[in-house]
Amino acid sequence: MIREILINCDPHETRIAILEDKELVELLVERADRRRRVGDIHKARVNAVLPGMQAAFVDIGLAKTAFLHVSDLVESLADYDELEEGSFEDDEEKRRDLRQAIKIEDHLVKGQDLLVQVTKESIGTKGPRVSGQVSLPGRYLVLLPGADHAGVSRRIEDRSERARLKGIVSEIKPSGAGIIVRTAGEGKTKRHFIADVKFLSRLWKRIEIKAGKVRAPALLHRDMELVAGLIRDIFTDDVHKLVIDSKKEHGQILSYVRSFAPELRHRVKLYTGRAPIFDFYGMEPEIEKAMDRKIWLKKGGYIAIDQTEALVAIDVNTGRYIGRKDQEETAFKTNMEAAHEIARQLRLRDMGGIIVIDFIDMEQEGHKKAVLDELRSGLRKDRARTKAFQVSELGLVEMTRQRERPSLLHYFSEECPSCGGVGRVLSLESMSMKMERILKRAAAELGEKEMRLKVSPQVAVYLLEERGARLEHLERRLGLEIDIVDDPSLRREDFRLILRRGNKDVTSQFEG
Repeated sequence: MIREILINCDPHETRIAILEDKELVELLVERADRRRRVGDIHKARVNAVLPGMQAAFVDIGLAKTAFLHVSDLVESLADYDELEEGSFEDDEEKRRDLRQAIKIEDHLVKGQDLLVQVTKESIGTKGPRVSGQVSLPGRYLVLLPGADHAGVSRRIEDRSERARLKGIVSEIKPSGAGIIVRTAGEGKTKRHFIADVKFLSRLWKRIEIKAGKVRAPALLHRDMELVAGLIRDIFTDDVHKLVIDSKKEHGQILSYVRSFAPELRHRVKLYTGRAPIFDFYGMEPEIEKAMDRKIWLKKGGYIAIDQTEALVAIDVNTGRYIGRKDQEETAFKTNMEAAHEIARQLRLRDMGGIIVIDFIDMEQEGHKKAVLDELRSGLRKDRARTKAFQVSELGLVEMTRQRERPSLLHYFSEECPSCGGVGRVLSLESMSMKMERILKRAAAELGEKEMRLKVSPQVAVYLLEERGARLEHLERRLGLEIDIVDDPSLRREDFRLILRRGNKDVTSQFEG
């Protein structure tokens, strides 16, 4: 597999495209006024402790209060062996045991100060999520201050290599801190890890000193910006090429790579073409497609993606694909193609939380297993933690994907002011019926005979041209004189009801 990274740097926005075999699989975006906060370490103050939720709300100095769950208060990871990338959130059984064993009211009180680290960005109305277990990622390992653990990433599967790495980190583990080898540490020697331990230990010492000098809430440590974090976390031996269009950032990347991975420096290229880098590599159309609800598959089928606040629903359809044999074979081929594309879209759109996939119904158990295996195979390439369950009796696949930040759709867009996020608006016929009901209520309640109804231009045209006869009949029956006035400032579902006498606006009496 050919893996490439393209970086487009702008003073106001940085975009990073990750390609696998020339196909866009991830898009990372950071804007100057909306920098990412995951990994930042704060000195926080407890605002409220809620025993009923086994959680606390803490002030970290941001507009929204942060959420701290009891399961994120663990002070030692000694009992959690072979963890991945410094996280123990995968192990549901152990997390349940933690919730039962630890009572948050025994550890936190209102007004208390503590160190926390942001683990999830603020999403929607919710504030960021934080953890009391701080982790400092380096190039090859993660340092866990306050823990007593030596582990290896689960993504390193070779048993002999795991044993070798476990032996090294057990030797160099500093007192009062844990270590977990990252995936990039596979095949590295002891000197690589010692350099990381020294750097991260010094960094933690500086954070501790600063924490003792400042008052909460305060930012103690800011994680690397997007490009630097990418080089640390993603730019490894399996990346064939990294191309960036900023001379300044190109120099900084080369400086970093010379220090930590000099064998990769020849893979860093500066883009100097006249066309914008994403245009040259054909990325802009792919990014536009990442906003579409419907994604067409090569054989003619398609998948439809709907994101709600609670979950993501994905529907698979045969579309224009009619197959050559029987219905079962058509469904199977479409589902196999969809399973591959769904895994890619989850990464590309950065969708997380609960995900429900409605594959086309299949009768053969072998086909169901093959589709699930194809989905899981694609998910194994995902840097986010995922878990896909067996196909249910209803033909659904339920899965979860780690969510640290808003999806691309929510990052790039905002709620429609007309529909309020529903995705649909009242039809013109429904709007006209609504206006007729409002006029009937107004005539009965107000006793006024002369009214002016202000509506959007589209609704006004429909009322006058398509419903003119009905309005005239309504005027005769109720003894009214009604003026329909178009107002370009009004949205399709808005209206203003005004009494001609005194020019009084009585809309509030009839809204809703």
